[in-house]
Amino acid sequence: MADSKNRVIVELYDLAITGRKDDRFGRVVVTRRLNETDLARIAEERGSPLSSNILLTSMDIMRDVAKEQIGYGANVTFGLGTFGLKVNGVFIGDNAGWDSSKHSLSVVVYPSPELRAFVNDIAVEVRGMAPAAMVINAVVNVSTNEENTSLTPGGGANVFGSGIKIVGDGEGVGLSLTNVQTGDVVTIPMNSILVNEPSRVSFIVPADLPSGEYQLTITTQYSPSTLLKEPRSYTLEYVLTVQNNA
Repeated sequence: MADSKNRVIVELYDLAITGRKDDRFGRVVVTRRLNETDLARIAEERGSPLSSNILLTSMDIMRDVAKEQIGYGANVTFGLGTFGLKVNGVFIGDNAGWDSSKHSLSVVVYPSPELRAFVNDIAVEVRGMAPAAMVINAVVNVSTNEENTSLTPGGGANVFGSGIKIVGDGEGVGLSLTNVQTGDVVTIPMNSILVNEPSRVSFIVPADLPSGEYQLTITTQYSPSTLLKEPRSYTLEYVLTVQNNA
């Protein structure tokens, strides 16, 4: 473990749900956010016999084939995980049919044995309490009750955390969704935010939000006493999938 060339830093946060005042939970400090274009560029810089364009084209082709086969009910091992479909909702009676208002499909992902073994070999440095007492613990899709997985255009979403109340007029203050593939940023209007509390923020997802994968960020000047001089941000580490069929 000590000789591993891969190393991550963990910061500690208050674990408010237990009775002990000194209970903490850890989060890995995210050092970079990379997409497929970044990975292809890094591979090319490291001497890959294939150019970044060829690598991206190959990934596009393989991704389309994998998606097609998942649509036929296959469990597909692709990259560092195995993907399959999960049915959400309750069926009443032996002959119940599919009701799209009650039932839905979602994707489940299981890490490959290779990835699990690799993660077990990563060295970890715990550097104590996080400097900012702000954290997003979960984003729940009200339409599907899925956690840290998806957003439904036109539906509601609940963000749970600590110190996440959106206040202040500093640059960037608000709740935003960043498209992982394009980098486009969608800012949620304040009149679409229904609950704005230190431990919970609820909002309506824009009905015209394009399909894609998004990361959610809250930027605020909130503190329990006086407003912070400078805004601080927290980005949920999970990617939220949006499927807009409108």
